[in-house]
Amino acid sequence: MRTRITELFGIEHPIIQGGMHFVGFAELAAAVSNAGGLGIITGLTQGTPEKLAAEIAKCHDLTDKPFGVNLTFLPAFSEPPYPEYIQAIAEGGVKIVETAGRSPEQHMPALKAAGIKVIHKCTSVRHSLKAERIGCDAVSVDGFECGGHPGEDDIPNMILLPRAAEALSIPFVASGGMADARSLVAALALGAEGMNMGTRFIATQEAPVHDNVKQALLNADENDTRLIMRPLRNTERVLNNAKVTELLAIEKEKGDTLQITDIIDQVAGVYPKVMLDGDMDAGAWSCGMVVGLIHDIPTVDELVRRIMAEAEGLIRARLTGFLDDEPAVARA
Repeated sequence: MRTRITELFGIEHPIIQGGMHFVGFAELAAAVSNAGGLGIITGLTQGTPEKLAAEIAKCHDLTDKPFGVNLTFLPAFSEPPYPEYIQAIAEGGVKIVETAGRSPEQHMPALKAAGIKVIHKCTSVRHSLKAERIGCDAVSVDGFECGGHPGEDDIPNMILLPRAAEALSIPFVASGGMADARSLVAALALGAEGMNMGTRFIATQEAPVHDNVKQALLNADENDTRLIMRPLRNTERVLNNAKVTELLAIEKEKGDTLQITDIIDQVAGVYPKVMLDGDMDAGAWSCGMVVGLIHDIPTVDELVRRIMAEAEGLIRARLTGFLDDEPAVARA
């Protein structure tokens, strides 16, 4: 399947593995790239620019296909050394960066000087247009269904994707609610040039997370996510668990007086405990509503092959089957 995204990134299939904290290691990124998609190493998960350089080298050992690195720009009291991370990416020969969080504008000159293509994750059309203006090559349009931070507008992809198609000149992929061939075909119909999958790629054999995490995804359905930190305007969609229930109770009690310090025990330092140790009640961790569409734990290659084969079937058989023999244009 050829789209502007496959052409831009030099990949076979229009499927991108989103950057995920304590999931985006070389093993998963290489598996996705080897399957014909675009694998992504999560930069800040590595801890230091030096460790990111080592993870990039490891990924090169596992694949000769294109892969990217996620850089999330977060508000923090002590900002990570982003210039050093970018230097590690450039020196590692990586030519694709997925940015997220705050605008990457101040870092675009360094990224572009290194010949890096940038795809920025956006939760609104206005942010997508800003990404286009500052020189991003593509955007990942993140609907309200997504795991992690969906923004504060609450616009689902059935509306957000066609709005992005109306407004943007650069290509974009659909993110949030993406899990299978139906997701891909629907995204293409709504104007996207591919899809970005996060939660679905956690439930694969190569995902370097504890088996408890994968089993939790299999056991959950679309009703099992919760939105937290809404009063702080830092909304995050997470899988429900005991700590999330505690957190929501605190939010209800505190109301408009809620501070991040009130829920720090439920959100700080959670990901290593969940993803590596398998403690499902360690705290709040990102998960999309798409969890309701996860019914197995295939290899990455099996998953991607299945998606592409079923997508072709949907397009060639089901969708064209709805049409009359005579094109509507000819009758007009």
